[in-house]
Amino acid sequence: MTFTRKANDIFQQVVRDYHLKDNIDTPIKNPYERDTIEYNLYLKCWIDTVQWHLEDIIRDPHINPTEALGLKRRIDRSNQDRTDLVEEIDSYFRHLYAEVKILPEARLNTESPAWAIDRLSILALKIWHMREQTERQDADAAHIAKCKDKLDVLVEQQKDLSTAIDQLLEDIEAGRKYMKVYRQMKMYNDPATNPILYKK
Repeated sequence: MTFTRKANDIFQQVVRDYHLKDNIDTPIKNPYERDTIEYNLYLKCWIDTVQWHLEDIIRDPHINPTEALGLKRRIDRSNQDRTDLVEEIDSYFRHLYAEVKILPEARLNTESPAWAIDRLSILALKIWHMREQTERQDADAAHIAKCKDKLDVLVEQQKDLSTAIDQLLEDIEAGRKYMKVYRQMKMYNDPATNPILYKK
């Protein structure tokens, strides 16, 4: 089984699990053993799934401003958790390929494997929710047709991105490409670099 086949299966499992209750406060029940890549993939997609629904809720034009501020803070924390987890997944790949002999002509990729996997997780959510749109009973035929076209594109994109990630991992394993991971260093979350915080 390719890495992305495993990842996509886990992402689909997460989205299904979340929608059993479809509630942003549902406690996560990660079925995988801690400190495994499967555990982190499940956790990654769970964070993305909850955040997807937080982003929906906060766009309600009638939302209470105090509630909206609380949701905004929650989304900010979620974004940081997501970034931290992507970096942890990249650490897994760095360890996995630590002994690979890099070829002299090896090239650097535009993004690390984990950031590509981050996009794959989001695609699983887009596909689930676009498919929901194609099954709506309260929408007209034009909306359904438009969403079906979009769903086809998303499924193709998932297939292409999966292929590209698997090819990248093959190239890293063979020494044809090498990993170089930069920490995101988000300045607005750091009291030492956000002027609104350090000038208080």
